[in-house]
Amino acid sequence: MNVSSVNIGKAQAIQKAKASGITGIFKTAVTVRVQIKAEGLTGDSICDTENHGGVDQAVYVYGTDEYAWWAGELARELFPGTFGENLTITGLVSAAYAIGDRFHVGGVILEVTAPRIPCVTLAARMGDPQFVKRFRHAERPGLYCRVIQEGEVQVGDAVRVEKYAGETISALEMFREFYEPKEDEATLRRFLAAPIAIRDRVEKEGKLERVVGQVKINEKFAKT
Repeated sequence: MNVSSVNIGKAQAIQKAKASGITGIFKTAVTVRVQIKAEGLTGDSICDTENHGGVDQAVYVYGTDEYAWWAGELARELFPGTFGENLTITGLVSAAYAIGDRFHVGGVILEVTAPRIPCVTLAARMGDPQFVKRFRHAERPGLYCRVIQEGEVQVGDAVRVEKYAGETISALEMFREFYEPKEDEATLRRFLAAPIAIRDRVEKEGKLERVVGQVKINEKFAKT
């Protein structure tokens, strides 16, 4: 595996289904070495900071194999950065990775935190109002990563995978769970045992607190 493309986006206007906005999803491939810091790639714009960016979504990676699949599905050529990813990586398939897996890229270490959940910005970028649904059912979400070790990357850098040794969940399971949530105690504890993104952790912790509280209430009434 290696870096096929390094992609950076500048803020620009986009027309969504119901409103216009500013986005950094339009990425351009660069050939120079790029610094990756805790918040992401130097020079890359994150406009919707409520839903994107931050240390747990610092870098988004997508695979050339998944690009090939989409090119066939859409019957058109797709260029690196089309999906808004920062790094396009040869041989990467989202379903093969789990939360906590690490990518050693040049002098950088990235750790998988979450799959990408599609939004209306992606649909607008692809020029297809139904693309959010298509992306969901394709189950090729790409991977968000946090930066464990800062450094520089460049096209051609080798990518080495370090599998997470602890209890975890696959990126694909997390992707599916977003659409069909499982709120039983065992599932919530499995998710929380993995190094998931802080946004997801806060959500799961809140759900677990409610579930455990309800169990205690049920047990109390069962004894009366």
